[in-house]
Parts: sequence; C-alpha cells; structure tokens
Amino acid sequence: MGIKPRKMTVGLGTNRIEGLTDGIFAFSMTLLVMTINLPDPAAHLVPLSQLLISQSDKFYNYGLSFVLIAVVWLIHHQQFHVIRRTDHSHLWINIFLLMFVALIPFSTSLIGDYPRSAAAEIFFDLNLFVVGSLLFLNWAYATLGHRLVDSEMEEERIRSGWRRTLVMPLAALLAIGLAFFNPAYSSYAYLLIPVILAFPYFRSRGDQ
Repeated sequence: MGIKPRKMTVGLGTNRIEGLTDGIFAFSMTLLVMTINLPDPAAHLVPLSQLLISQSDKFYNYGLSFVLIAVVWLIHHQQFHVIRRTDHSHLWINIFLLMFVALIPFSTSLIGDYPRSAAAEIFFDLNLFVVGSLLFLNWAYATLGHRLVDSEMEEERIRSGWRRTLVMPLAALLAIGLAFFNPAYSSYAYLLIPVILAFPYFRSRGDQ
C-alpha cells in the first residue's frame, strides 16, 4: 500500500483580517476627535476664539495621529494587495498590530493632557514604535521565502516594502531620543515620515 502524497497547505483567506483591520482603523481614527475638548467657557469667561486657540496643541496632536494612522493603514493596504493568504502566526501578528493601533487615541490624549511631559511623549512614541515594528514584522513574515505572497514576486518589490515599513519605527526612535532632551520637539520627528515615503527609493513599480 503506497504512501499518500501530502497535500500542500494553501493557507487561510485574508478577507476576515482585512475587514477587521478596516473596522479597527476607522474606529481609532474616529476616536481621535475625542482627544479634543474645550474648557468650560463659563469658568474661563473668555471668547470662543481664545478657547479654540488654547487648544491648538490638541488640534495638532489630533491631525498628527490621524495622518499617522492613515499612513499605517495605507502601508497595510499595500501589503495585503500582494499577500495572497494568511496563517495562524500571521493572524496573530495582525491582531497585535490592531491592538496597538487601537491604543493610539489614548496615547494621543495623554500627550494632550500632559503637554511637555517626557513620560507622556515617550509613551506615545513607544506606541508608534510598536505599531511600526509590527507592520514591518507583518511584511517580513509574509515575504520571507515567499511564504504568503506569489512565488514570482520580484525581490526588489519585497525589499522596497522592507524599507518602507522601517520608516515609522525609526522615526519613533528619533522621537524618543528628542523626548529626553526636549519633549516639545519630539513629535516633529513624525513629520519626516510622509516626506521620506515620497522618495522613489521607498516605492516600487506596482505599489498601489
């Protein structure tokens, strides 16, 4: 009696994780607006325009975090444009990624409530560092040995994805370093991300 050939594992579909991802990202981006709140105008007896100006830092934090979440979502979307299947380890990488994406509204409110606090800034930076690192791990796991992507996928496209996903964790490390010297300048490190990602070196032909 002959030995039956072992079936190839084709992996799990990605539709469920993509649906969950879109929901978590949309919810996190929406929650960010809750980090902006005006003081009681009756208690301050100042015009609304002054109250709005007094919250300029929180508006900046809101805009920054919204754009950063959008960048993470965009890169994640680009990754899943070529990731054809998933497995249990890959699913858990994405679940942990979403867990820290959902934490961004809290860390954003922290730097708004404790401005110029090194501890608050470092917490926010560590949050972004973990998100960026898990985004890198998501791509590295999927493409190593063409595990979850097409076998004919070009190596240059894989390498450009590695470079692109390293930008956020490196920017977060720079922000952490700045937080130790002057927390007020820490968040400016993230303004480099869209500038760096605009360079062709961090894109490849076929990226969406």
